[in-house]
Amino acid sequence: MKALQLKSYGKSAQLQFENIPRPAINDDELLVMVYAAGLNAIDCMIPTGSFKPILKLTLPAVMGSDLAGVVEEVGKNVTRFKPGDAVFASLFDMDQGALAEYAAVPERAAALKPASLDFIEAASLPMVALTCWQAFSRAKLSAGQRVFIPAGSGGVGTFAIQLAKHLGASVGTTTSAANMELVSALGADEAIDYKKADFDKILSNYDLALATVRGDGLEKTLEILKPHGEVVSLVGPPDLPFARQRGMNSVMKALFWLLSRKIISRAARRQIRYSFLFVSPNGDQLSEIAALIDAGKLKPVIDKTFSFADSINALSYLAAGHAKGKVVVQLTDSPSAS
Repeated sequence: MKALQLKSYGKSAQLQFENIPRPAINDDELLVMVYAAGLNAIDCMIPTGSFKPILKLTLPAVMGSDLAGVVEEVGKNVTRFKPGDAVFASLFDMDQGALAEYAAVPERAAALKPASLDFIEAASLPMVALTCWQAFSRAKLSAGQRVFIPAGSGGVGTFAIQLAKHLGASVGTTTSAANMELVSALGADEAIDYKKADFDKILSNYDLALATVRGDGLEKTLEILKPHGEVVSLVGPPDLPFARQRGMNSVMKALFWLLSRKIISRAARRQIRYSFLFVSPNGDQLSEIAALIDAGKLKPVIDKTFSFADSINALSYLAAGHAKGKVVVQLTDSPSAS
């Protein structure tokens, strides 16, 4: 089969198409013919080597995390799926990738594709949907609370706004003037043009913030939260609980404690809780998300679709940081739905 592989890390990381054997599935896995693969910001950062201490990839590694496709074969212990099922899943943090004609998918990571979506739309969702679901679950976001979601027109932002509104929360966000209409249509109650104003000078009294943008935005975010508010960071710095969860050695635990000490201390002075979230693939949660999508409560937002042969350009386009919603690679022509 054809696959896009990462050959080496670095500023000039080597990405290359190769013909490799189809994956042999384990007893608890599905062999999926990949119709589409959704790209995420971390897919652009992995080749630089910045996640080497956290993600243990065996090079050469197939790129990509999210997929939608059709089950071709199931392992003998699989009970929830059968050949012919349309599924979607995230393979993040599994040492196997989605930018290939076939992928081995653990049963625990897969869910039936939302019936109302085509494969391209479904492939755009797993990582961002799970990230938002897990972040809001950790923070116990509830009706009547206020959540700040920066970069509202991005891949995470477009889904997070919708999910927060579904949960009954009020949403503040940042975006450019060109995307104000988009974030408002998704449900944002307050939207700040980041090119014209500092959000921390305008917004206040928020219960929760998702940290989705690197730089000084994290420290500014603390200024808009109530005492006893919470920041769930998707961009770091990683903290000690994360290192413990990953079973890291004492050196890495000490490093992550050191990296996060400043922001945790600053948050604590304002009686705010900080934590770092690393998304986990979860088929049960994807099934719940799929039900909400089919009920018309949530929808994907897709900026652009690329062909499989153009995958490297798709990653470059995403890395430029201007996508409105998600970027998807289409591997196989497929019906619009089912």
